[in-house]
Amino acid sequence: MRGVFDIGNLEIKLQELAKQSQVLDWSDNEKSGRLMQEKSRVEASLNGYHLLKQNLQDNIELLAIAEEENDLVMIDEIEKSLSQLKLQVDRSKIESLFSGDADGNDCFIEINSGVGGSDACDFASMLLRMYLRFAERHNFKAELVHCLDGDEAGIKSATIKITGNNEFANVFGWAKTESGVHRLVRISPFNANGKRQTSFASVWVYPIVDDNIDIEILDKDLRIDTFRASGAGGQHVNKTDSAVRITHLPTNIVVGCQSDRSQLRNRAEAMKMLRSRLYEAEIRKREEEQAKINAGKTYNGWGHQIRSYVMHPYQMVKDLRTGYEVGNYQLVLDGDLDGFIMASLSQRL
Repeated sequence: MRGVFDIGNLEIKLQELAKQSQVLDWSDNEKSGRLMQEKSRVEASLNGYHLLKQNLQDNIELLAIAEEENDLVMIDEIEKSLSQLKLQVDRSKIESLFSGDADGNDCFIEINSGVGGSDACDFASMLLRMYLRFAERHNFKAELVHCLDGDEAGIKSATIKITGNNEFANVFGWAKTESGVHRLVRISPFNANGKRQTSFASVWVYPIVDDNIDIEILDKDLRIDTFRASGAGGQHVNKTDSAVRITHLPTNIVVGCQSDRSQLRNRAEAMKMLRSRLYEAEIRKREEEQAKINAGKTYNGWGHQIRSYVMHPYQMVKDLRTGYEVGNYQLVLDGDLDGFIMASLSQRL
């Protein structure tokens, strides 16, 4: 348990926060809010550690009694309890790695089909489903804010907004290492000759920026286009120009939103996405500078192929940054990404 949490540092951090609270000007709502939020995070981590430790000790004591009495039913129940405890420890181990400035933020996940035609569009839709299932596994809320269908199948692009169920959800922390190019190898369902096809899709994860982070966006730097929402029809498609696309001219970043019937609400959501993209670009710049310093590390950085999903001639999903792999590709496509995330976060240390 000691290796999972740096308890000494957490206890020291909590003491420092307590001292800061004694001299803090509580009329400053912004500073006091940040301090209390940080204090709550540290306390939650410490309480989680002590709870896991106590549960482990209780199970060890019960196991000793059960073995002495040769109670096979109790032993079986304790083994199941320890298996559940291990899952909780593994999750806590990942969460202990969330140390980035924006790890506690919610996030947008943007998916774009790449080289591979209809297969790439189909692959992009598979990734969209994967991240929706990933959010469901973690009890996060996922909202589709933009989707552009492919010409024959799948999607050309999509953006989902993922929000946590509480202030300690660390949504961006969980999702951030998914950014990069993903590769699919399979027998193409779109090839009449049944040939193997390689296709690509990109995934980019951006933290949702709160009001405490100042991102300057000038009106003169924006081009705002409105158009009719696209899709299969029904309540999400209307006959007015409610969909919004915003282009940030200095960076050529383009965002769009069509999830609401109201053009004003779509514009507000698109502006949130733009602020997140600009903030993420600054984070990326810092990480690339740090990567130059740590050139010996194997992490490839942003914009590189990070993972291969192979369905033929064998079955395997492998992360090319860490070497972590899983033989059951369907399990991964059903949103079980924790092993990949943990391996990537560990390598960044």
